[in-house]
Amino acid sequence: MNHPKVYSGYRPKLPKKKLTGAKRLWFMLGLVGIASSSAIAGALLAVSLASTPLLQSRLSPEDAEAFEGSDISSGVNFRLPQLTRPVNILVLGIKVLSSDVANPPEEVQDLGYHALVNSLDGLSDTMMLIRFQPSDRTLTVLSLPRDTRVRIDGVGTAKLNEANAYGGPASAAIATSNLLGEVPIDRYVRINIQGVEKLIDALGGIDVYVPRDMKYQDDSQHLYINLKQGQQRLNGKKAIDFLRFRYDEYGDIGRVQRQQLFMRAMAEQALNPATITRLPQILSVIQENVDTNLSVEELVALVGFGSQVDRSKVQMLMLPGDFSSSEEYVASYWLPNYRAIDQLVAQYFRNSAEATLADGEPIQASGYERISIQDSTGDELAADEVMTALADQGFTNVSVDQPWGEVLETTRIIAQQGNTATAESVRQALGVGEIRVESTGVLRSDITIRIGRDWLSQQSTTVSSDSSSSDSSF
Repeated sequence: MNHPKVYSGYRPKLPKKKLTGAKRLWFMLGLVGIASSSAIAGALLAVSLASTPLLQSRLSPEDAEAFEGSDISSGVNFRLPQLTRPVNILVLGIKVLSSDVANPPEEVQDLGYHALVNSLDGLSDTMMLIRFQPSDRTLTVLSLPRDTRVRIDGVGTAKLNEANAYGGPASAAIATSNLLGEVPIDRYVRINIQGVEKLIDALGGIDVYVPRDMKYQDDSQHLYINLKQGQQRLNGKKAIDFLRFRYDEYGDIGRVQRQQLFMRAMAEQALNPATITRLPQILSVIQENVDTNLSVEELVALVGFGSQVDRSKVQMLMLPGDFSSSEEYVASYWLPNYRAIDQLVAQYFRNSAEATLADGEPIQASGYERISIQDSTGDELAADEVMTALADQGFTNVSVDQPWGEVLETTRIIAQQGNTATAESVRQALGVGEIRVESTGVLRSDITIRIGRDWLSQQSTTVSSDSSSSDSSF
């Protein structure tokens, strides 16, 4: 599928201001949980207070109105700033090709292919709304598929990823807010693809499980992807290949799922103390790749918050919707399911006092029962045993899907649609497992169970116990 082109006459409206390395670094670290201590956040504050503004391009007064302007943090008596209320941050990952701009840089003009350009003014191939919730110390990531069908002010019906290209971060924020039923967008962050690649290299690579072979060739972009299934350490280039790949039956939706897998792996590994030794490299490589309207104090507050969020409190969701049909639409869209969006937003993006649907009905805490089972152990009986255990507890809409190639020690109960109540009922029925709120499971399931070795251990213990009881009866 071809990417729609950016308006060829697009230009940044005002001169850009440079963002210092320290600020860029710590914003990225805060978002993915890399911050390792409040002491480091304090060092950031000391360095940053004397540095230049965070914006690479200034927002006009009209564009600034797209964002909630009230304070999100405070610090008194020389204490580090802390979040004072829930915060919604729109994160845009930008990809710009030389063919997308009227006057590309001289170094990419005569290469004979569509080269990547260091710019923030193009299509947002990756879009996420991240909510920092101080009251219960949770961090929620909502992935917004790039092909989501929306209305963009001044454009009309288009794909959500076009909003940044047509009107910058303000246009993207307005389109996202409207899509989610007027959820306020407090701040934005934009990072281009080159920045992500350099950041990963500066971190020393990321260990991630590649769930399938990925092979794709596009000579027009010099894009050559060739990744094999399995656990491996990805450098910056290979990580970008992993994140960009969308050439399978699920297209961009499959890519969103893999992005969530990568984000969790990156967040967990970057907490390693070895990250601190790489600070100089990190500071130098991302200096020109991030734009945000967060203040220094707000950055420090987010870093402090992120350093204290437990892994179980990180929730990753995907905008509910479905694929469009070629008979109905010429373009390929992700069609929003507004009823399901209302329920998701009410549960995860509004204050508890606001937790009702748009039409005033209360949200439903149960009722999702489409369960898919994926075995990771290689045991031929495991999936059938899990299905029997669920049936004994009244779960009937259960199916067995393709095995999961990564061998897991702990069974994962994935709340694919964010329904933790049903996930907890499943966990109790099985007696093992950890609940993960993320959209990395079987696409059309509500709960995906990936069987781990803990299930086999429990079954072995049960069999041994039953055998002992039988022997003692003689």
